Amino acid sequence: MTESIAILDFGSQYAQIIARRVREAQVYCELFPWDAPADKILSINPKGFILSGGPKSVYEENAPYIQKFILESGLPILGICYGMQALTHALGGKVDPSAQREYGPAEIQPLLSTPLLSNLSRVWMSHGDKVTQLPDGFVALAKSGNSPFAAMGDVKRKYFGVQFHPEVHHTSNGAELLKHFAIDICGVTPDWTPSSIIETSVKRIRDQVGKERVLAAVSGGVDSTVAAALVHKAIGDQLVTVFVDTGLMRYKEGEQVASALHDGLGVELIAVEASDDFFGALKGVTDPEQKRKIVGEKFIRIFEREAKNVGQPKYLVQGTIYPDVVESSGPDRSKAAKIKSHHNVGGLPEDMQFELVEPLRYLFKDEVRLVGEALGLSPSLVWRQPFPGPGLTVRCLGECTPERVSRLRAADHVLQEELSAAGFLGKGGKASQAFVVLLPVRSVGVMGDQRTYQETAAIRVVTTEDFMTADWARLPHDLLAKVSNRIVNEVEGINRVVYDITSKPPATIEWE
Repeated sequence: MTESIAILDFGSQYAQIIARRVREAQVYCELFPWDAPADKILSINPKGFILSGGPKSVYEENAPYIQKFILESGLPILGICYGMQALTHALGGKVDPSAQREYGPAEIQPLLSTPLLSNLSRVWMSHGDKVTQLPDGFVALAKSGNSPFAAMGDVKRKYFGVQFHPEVHHTSNGAELLKHFAIDICGVTPDWTPSSIIETSVKRIRDQVGKERVLAAVSGGVDSTVAAALVHKAIGDQLVTVFVDTGLMRYKEGEQVASALHDGLGVELIAVEASDDFFGALKGVTDPEQKRKIVGEKFIRIFEREAKNVGQPKYLVQGTIYPDVVESSGPDRSKAAKIKSHHNVGGLPEDMQFELVEPLRYLFKDEVRLVGEALGLSPSLVWRQPFPGPGLTVRCLGECTPERVSRLRAADHVLQEELSAAGFLGKGGKASQAFVVLLPVRSVGVMGDQRTYQETAAIRVVTTEDFMTADWARLPHDLLAKVSNRIVNEVEGINRVVYDITSKPPATIEWE
C-alpha cells in the first residue's frame, strides 16, 4: 500500500494548498475533515499527520480538536497555525488571545538550528491567538515580533508546530518545510509520480468495474479526455466513449476529440449530435445553477439512451478532479461552503442509471496533465485550456440561444488565436486559463458612422498553479487592444470588449 500523509482540515482556506505542496514533493496525501472517522483516515496508511489552520479559537465552545487516536498513533505531527494551537492545547500547553493580531508577512528568527526551518525567514502569518506556554517536552524553535513561539518542536515524539503558513507562496521556502516533514521526519518514500498514479488508478479501475462494459463521457476538455484514456489503458475494449455535440462546445471541438481518442489512442468513439435538445432545454433559462443542472441531466439522459445501443454498460466515466469536489463540498472531504454545482459533481440527476468511475477525483490539474502526457496524449491536447462540463452555457450569461453561443464561440476563438501567437498559452505559457464571457448587456457604439446597440464581451485571463486560487494576468496593452479590435470587427453583435481584473478569491475563475 502507498505510504501517505493525512492532512486534517480544521476549516482553513489553505488546506487544499497544503495537499498541493505535499504532492509536489511526490508524496501522496489526502485531505480529511478534522472529525473524520479513524478507520477512514487510517485506511490510507498514513506515516504522519498535518493539522491545518482554521478560523476558530481552541478555547471556544465546540472548537475543533485533535482526535485521541491521532495522538495515540505514535506518528509524527505537524500543526500549522490553528493546528499548532490545537496541538498545544491537547498536550497541556497554553493558548491565549493576542493583543495584536498578526496577519500578512512577518520575519521569524530561528532559536535553534533545525533542518525543518532551514532557509526560512520571511513567512506569512494569519492568526489572532498565540501560544503562550509550551507543552511539556517542547522547545521553541523560532520567534517573531508578535509570537514568542513562532515554531515549536518535540524532537523525541516528532511533534512540531508552526504559527505561520508554509503552504502559501508568501512564505519563502515553505514548500521545503513540508517536504522535509513528509520525507525526512515521517519517512515517506517520494514515489507519487505520473507512472505510479497510472499504476494505482489502473488497479482501482479494474477492481471497480471487473469485466463490465464502461461508458465514458468526453466533453472535449482535458479532464474528461485524460480520464477516458486512463480507463482505456485499464480495460481496453470494455470502454466505449461518447462525445455529445451539445452545440455548446469551443471552436472545432468535435474534430479535436475524435482525433485524440479514436485516431490517436484507438478508443471506440460514438459522436451524438444533440444541439437542438440542449438549446431546447435551455430556452428561457438564465439562472446559472439551473443551467448546470439542465446540462448535467441532459448529458446523462443521452448517455442512458446511447447505453442501450452498446449493451447497457453499468458504469459511467467522468473527469471530475479535486477542485471540482472541493468547490462542490464533496462528501467526506471538506466542510467548506458550497460555491456552485459542478456538472461533474453536483449537477447530476439522483435517478441516474450508472455508477460513476472517477479516476481523477483526487488529482490536481497539473497532475492530470502529467498523467495525460505519460499516457501518450498529444501535448497540444493535454495543455489546452480547461473547459467546464456545462460548456459555453456558463460563459454565455443570460439566455443561451444558438445565435448568442455562436457569437461567443467566435469571440473566444479570436482570443485563443492571439494569445497562442503571443506565447501565452500551452505548456510553458504565461496564462493558465483564458476565455471570453458574453454579457447580456447592450451598449451604444459607432461603426461606419452608424449607431450600434450590441452586446459586451468580457475577456478573462488568469494565472494560477492549482486553480484553487488565481490572479488576473497582466497582459500587454497592445495585445489586449489587438484582441478587442478583432472581436469588434470580426464578430457580429459585439461592439464593446472589457477585461476582468478580479482575482480568485473573491471571484471564481468562471463567471457562472
